[in-house]
Amino acid sequence: MRFFFSKHIPPFDRVVIVESGSRQLLEDLLPGLYEIHGEGMTLDLVTCYAGTPKGFQQERGRVFRITEYDSREQVVRDVRARAHTITGIICANEPIMTKWKWMLAFRLPGKLFILNENGDYFWVDRGNLSTLVHFALFRMGLAGAGAVMTIGRVLLFPISLVYLLAFAGMVHLKRKARA
Repeated sequence: MRFFFSKHIPPFDRVVIVESGSRQLLEDLLPGLYEIHGEGMTLDLVTCYAGTPKGFQQERGRVFRITEYDSREQVVRDVRARAHTITGIICANEPIMTKWKWMLAFRLPGKLFILNENGDYFWVDRGNLSTLVHFALFRMGLAGAGAVMTIGRVLLFPISLVYLLAFAGMVHLKRKARA
């Protein structure tokens, strides 16, 4: 994950996108990317889905299917060999390729952008630190109205656990005392 401390956006000529969410999100994104960045852009895709998304131009990119590899290291080696300047991941609140996308986000050299389920995206850099924090808090349930309930559950969990262990211990001690 290079360029975190820099707001500089490298040229959009070699892009890799990790399709870790609904295919519809990527199909909505692709035409705009091809239109805006022109013929010089090479767009590769890392996916777990069969087939290619609608609008993906195979002559201008390559598809890396994780099911065709034996290990994560092989995927990283093959994708890194393409020397991408931009890495995109889909964070759509769906548990699809979660470990893969974050592993690739940290191990690939391009500047990272995150695409959410609304089709919005933002760059992962110090200039968007407040957006990143809010995004992470929201995904963990610690933003908005759900924050109080989540914090309450976290605080009550140790108390509940101690109570249940004490109760179980008491029941077992009474059973032993009767025997």
